[in-house]
Amino acid sequence: MASKKDLKKDIDLIMSLALSDCFYVLEYNTKVDEKAVYEIAGEIVQKHRELRLRAIHPDGKDNPKLVKTYYKTLIQDMLAAADSALEKLSAEVKKVAN
Repeated sequence: MASKKDLKKDIDLIMSLALSDCFYVLEYNTKVDEKAVYEIAGEIVQKHRELRLRAIHPDGKDNPKLVKTYYKTLIQDMLAAADSALEKLSAEVKKVAN
């Protein structure tokens, strides 16, 4: 397993890329609903905090199999959260693209 430090950096990178996409949409698409995009950005920030806390405090520290499963689930949750946020952002952009 990679280190916690690398995992936290990965969380920071993935979530910051999703967040930067929100601000990119706000900057370059004036027709988009700003409130909805800010809500998506808020969800990203909240999920980022949750994922960082989960990375620091794993369950089952005594059992390596549980720890490995815990971190696999954490990575899957991170990717799912970023994907979900980007899909919501894409839907907002599509609303005004027509």
